[in-house]
Amino acid sequence: MEKVESMKLYIKTPLIDLAGNDNADTNIMFKMEAYQPSGSFKLRGMDRICRMAIEDGVSHFISSSGGNAGLSVAYVGRKLGIRVTVVIPRTTPEFIIKKLEREDAEVIVHGDVWDEAHQYALSLVKDDKSVYIPPFDHPKLWDGHSTIVDELKEQCETQPDLIILSVGGGGLLCGVMEGLIRNQWQDTKVLAVETVGSASLYHAVKAGHSIILDKIDTIATSLGAKQVAARSLEYAHDYNIEPVLVSDESCARACVKFADDYRVLVEPACGASISLIYDNSNIIKGYKNIVVIVCGGSVINLKKILRWKAQYKIEGE
Repeated sequence: MEKVESMKLYIKTPLIDLAGNDNADTNIMFKMEAYQPSGSFKLRGMDRICRMAIEDGVSHFISSSGGNAGLSVAYVGRKLGIRVTVVIPRTTPEFIIKKLEREDAEVIVHGDVWDEAHQYALSLVKDDKSVYIPPFDHPKLWDGHSTIVDELKEQCETQPDLIILSVGGGGLLCGVMEGLIRNQWQDTKVLAVETVGSASLYHAVKAGHSIILDKIDTIATSLGAKQVAARSLEYAHDYNIEPVLVSDESCARACVKFADDYRVLVEPACGASISLIYDNSNIIKGYKNIVVIVCGGSVINLKKILRWKAQYKIEGE
């Protein structure tokens, strides 16, 4: 137990070049957070917040998730010997339930959307031995996610002039911004990518204040937060962050092409960011050193990839 607790549960992920980059003037790199043991970048923040909860005497983690946050909490709980309960909405695929159970988590299905699962999970916290672990809106999570930029500082030959990342609840954005500021890279441009049907940050920035979406309508279900963390909106106001919208089809095409190019399956939530590269979007023109955070995601399997390939008539190997 002591040996396990002394080591980080997330890994230092590789930074790899874009395959077949025919633009010699632009260096495009992928930060491969899909390689994390839990399947996504979320393990970084969960490792940080869960360890601190254990130091406070907690022996039961309670999470609400449609997949990735819950899987990361469950992984940490299994490795550190802590009981984990994950509340999921009814829309969660059966194969994710099985993954959670393989991590020894107790799974409770409640509600039709994440917000309902979230409220029920909060009600399960009965004493100071149990704690609710939020999926994206907490400073300790952001602190963990910020280690992505610490690694980029070591891996990049020069400071990126552009970082591309996906936004759901805003946890990754907050973490990356913390890392950029700490490493004095705060002048790096950040493109914060959402789908048209999950654009909570985009519409909040346009409105100049926090908003709550009426509904989520996208295949990128992991981006399905109706309201982003307030801190992410503050960062978008104070720093060089530009919200960008992409279509579900662009996400699906990026997932299929990424699978062909790198033999890695990622969710449409991750494909949203990758699509700006594969679509050769005008918004990335003029940048010389681009890093895409390949955030990963576990709500994906080969069956979905093949379905999108047929649905959108996507060519590939």
